[in-house]
Formats: sequence, structure tokens, C-alpha cells
Amino acid sequence: MAPSNTSYVCLPCRASYKQAPPRSGPDGGRSERSCPRCAGSLIHVGSAFAAPRRRDTAAWRTLSVLLHAGVGFRQGCCGGPGWRPRTPGEVRARMTYARRTGESFARALVLRDLP
Repeated sequence: MAPSNTSYVCLPCRASYKQAPPRSGPDGGRSERSCPRCAGSLIHVGSAFAAPRRRDTAAWRTLSVLLHAGVGFRQGCCGGPGWRPRTPGEVRARMTYARRTGESFARALVLRDLP
């Protein structure tokens, strides 16, 4: 069975593309993918990603923070990738929690409920 397509994102264009997953090869499956609109590099986000609307700048800012922190949208064994923040306010609350407790930003960003 052939592997299903996975999502790649161009943050400056606010565009998402489904493409074949990276294959292992001489470069370890790390070949650069480029955006068809701006020729910038695409970021691999995972197969469980649902892109926000292009006009929704707040959602794209939130997505940018998640991706730069190393949080992806990979398919888990029991469903989707889990909870992810959707608004800048949710991101700010989790970043504040991470600074106060010393928790890593990536770990704090995927917490559904803050203690």
C-alpha cells in the first residue's frame, strides 16, 4: 500500500500543500521542498494538519509559533495529533506558564488545560 500524502506549509504565503511524504535516501529524506508561489522553503507539518483560512492572520501567527517551537501535526496511533492552541491568547497563556515553571515551550504548547 502506498503511503498517503502529508502536509507542507509556506508561512509567508499562508499556503498549505499536500505532497508525497519524504523518502529515505542518500540525504535521509531531507530534500528541500519549495513553495510553488514564492519559491521559499516549505515546512513539513504532518499528515493530521488542517490549514486555517488564508485571511485568518491570528491562526497563522499561532501556527508559526507552534512550528518554530517544534510542535507538529503527526498522526498518532490512536487518532490525531492531540490538542493544539488555536488563538494567540492560548499561546500567550502557555508561554507564560512555561516561563514560570521552567517547562519547555514545546511541551507547554500542547497542554490542553493549564494547572
